[in-house]
Amino acid sequence: MYYVVKYSGPFGFIKPWTAVRDSETYSQQFLTPSIIEGIEKKLFPELLTKAGEISKIVRYRLNYCGIDSQQERTRSKGKFEKEKKTDSLGRTYYIAKNMGIINRGVMLYPNLYLAFRDEADAQRAFTQTVCLCRNEDLVFPEELLIMDEDGFDKIEGFELICSSENAFKVGYNRFDNCSEMFGELKVYGNPIRDM
Repeated sequence: MYYVVKYSGPFGFIKPWTAVRDSETYSQQFLTPSIIEGIEKKLFPELLTKAGEISKIVRYRLNYCGIDSQQERTRSKGKFEKEKKTDSLGRTYYIAKNMGIINRGVMLYPNLYLAFRDEADAQRAFTQTVCLCRNEDLVFPEELLIMDEDGFDKIEGFELICSSENAFKVGYNRFDNCSEMFGELKVYGNPIRDM
């Protein structure tokens, strides 16, 4: 039996590990093992000393309503450069010289379902918010569901399965000495919902 916490929010962006300083990138549509571990450690801080393991979240599912391209100002890597200017009234101000624009494809109205085997863990998770990678991408607890594995498999969305022969590289695990992470992306139903 799974105890499932459904989280929802207005938007989310999961930066792909390959997008270092791309001028245009789209949100990753799945959670890597290190992201799941980071969410778990946020929900259960007593697990902070157990690096490289996920013990409470057994599965997840992620779906959303669409992708919206948003622009964001960013500084180039390296030192901050500024230029001194004076306006027509004689006031002095500074402008950044090494700024750029990044276009990010952000998920709209993402739903994140976290499955737990223990009801107490799910109840505790239901009292907290989580982030989809960026601090401003908060998702809020909306529902606590009880279902079996077949019921969970009927939730539409994306899920990365880590133990698979058809795995591809999904990044490096910051909780496990930057070891390579691999997984197979499973798509259940239509992960892009109407609303």
